[in-house]
Amino acid sequence: MNLSSINRNRYILLLINSKLVLKKYYACIIFSKILCVHSIFLYLWKMHKEESIDHHLRATWQAVSKMYNEQAAKHESTMATAFVLLSIDYENGTPSTALGPYMGMEATSLSRILKNMEDKGVIYRKKNPLDGRGVIIKLTDFGKEKRAFAKEVVLRFNDLVKANVTEEQLRNFFEVIQVINKLINENAFFDTKKV
Repeated sequence: MNLSSINRNRYILLLINSKLVLKKYYACIIFSKILCVHSIFLYLWKMHKEESIDHHLRATWQAVSKMYNEQAAKHESTMATAFVLLSIDYENGTPSTALGPYMGMEATSLSRILKNMEDKGVIYRKKNPLDGRGVIIKLTDFGKEKRAFAKEVVLRFNDLVKANVTEEQLRNFFEVIQVINKLINENAFFDTKKV
């Protein structure tokens, strides 16, 4: 192989690379223009937040969450802790592996909450007699007191809502929530035939 063929091969590689770079450059320009057009389209056709279902769900849940956290803070707790307390069987306890799926919570988040609860003396862990590797989360007497308070707060909120809406409104609310959950569980959002 002589010097001119090596230079020619380098030149060809450089030319190929520069064409690839140019293609990537033009692709980036085209993509950014598409994003820009898409943003303008969204801006022109943007739905008012009052018309958006997810806005109402998110805003309402944030208000409920804030209310529960304010009540829990009065007792040096959090809404998440109260939710765990209410999810643990009062008498028999609950297997730790069943809590996460029941609550819709990731294992790492739940582990952190359980560790904190154990440190505060609200729960304790006991070996599962049916599964030697498993653990049952049980309430201490102090945990049962905290659970009773959390239950009282939840029942008070439910009573307040029920006193201010009709049975039909409440039934309609639950029906709509069930439809939303069903659509999410069926991945209907990604199925254009259902939209």
